[in-house]
Amino acid sequence: MHAFTYTRAADVGGALQAGAAQGSAYLGGGTNLLDLIKGDVAQPLRLVDINRLPLAQIRELPGGGLSIGALARNSDTANHALVRQRYPVLSEALLSGASPQLRNMATIGGNLMQRTRCPYFTDVGFAMCNKRNPGSGCGALQGRNRMHAVLGGSEQCVAVNPSDMNVALAALDATVLLRGPQGERRVALAEFHRVPGNSPELDTNLLPGELITAVELPPAWPNARSRYIKVRDRASYAFALASAAVLLDLDGQTIRAARVALGGVATKPWRATATERALPGRRLDEGSLRAAAALAVREAHPLRENAFKVELAQRAIVRALREAGGVA
Repeated sequence: MHAFTYTRAADVGGALQAGAAQGSAYLGGGTNLLDLIKGDVAQPLRLVDINRLPLAQIRELPGGGLSIGALARNSDTANHALVRQRYPVLSEALLSGASPQLRNMATIGGNLMQRTRCPYFTDVGFAMCNKRNPGSGCGALQGRNRMHAVLGGSEQCVAVNPSDMNVALAALDATVLLRGPQGERRVALAEFHRVPGNSPELDTNLLPGELITAVELPPAWPNARSRYIKVRDRASYAFALASAAVLLDLDGQTIRAARVALGGVATKPWRATATERALPGRRLDEGSLRAAAALAVREAHPLRENAFKVELAQRAIVRALREAGGVA
């Protein structure tokens, strides 16, 4: 493990000052970062412990939205009364991830920054990983790629964003609040994560030294129906092969509006906007939903071992929509 300096921040200003130094990384729950450090995948020169900062509050916003502090634990967020009542899809997504012990430690901000579990990235004994070692190549393109992306990939990287929470936040139109050397800014979740393109080492559009302070959710739709579906190899402690988060506004069995996001199949939380545009006016029958779901993967580029994800993603969308609408 690489040697580093440890600093415990007493306030946000102190955290930003320490985090501005080159090679610094913020430490919250550490459930992903510490594993990467122990495996020499991440080699920060300084860890800035932010756990004493007042960033764990979950509170209602004027107008009916919700603010979730970056240090709110995943388990606390999933079980918060306002989250369960107004944004149950977020609660479902959080509870489907990891184990109870990890959810008790992991934070909302850390979950946003969660890095891929691609084995070519996490194994430093394998040289070819553009995300870990830019310019070295992508071993997954011609190697084992069953778990990799069919959407949003490039010739540089096809690693999947592993977070369940991020998929639900994408469907909820969340906004990420940031503070850094240049002040405060707000970034829509859709713009927070990056597709790899020619810079796969950059997972997000976070600027150097910036600290995530909160996530904000807009007011929930009146009478909204929602569902998070996660398809995986085993029932617990496994990453998604495909997942879908959906929100519905219904008039009887006819869809008035919908939001759909995919996980497990893309290099970032993937908003299925073409499907969303096709759903209004459709009924909750299998054929109508299947036609709309097909639009979500029309630009998919499957690899040798993961072509099944194209079909699986569509089935996850259809199932999530039907269950959200109360159709067996």
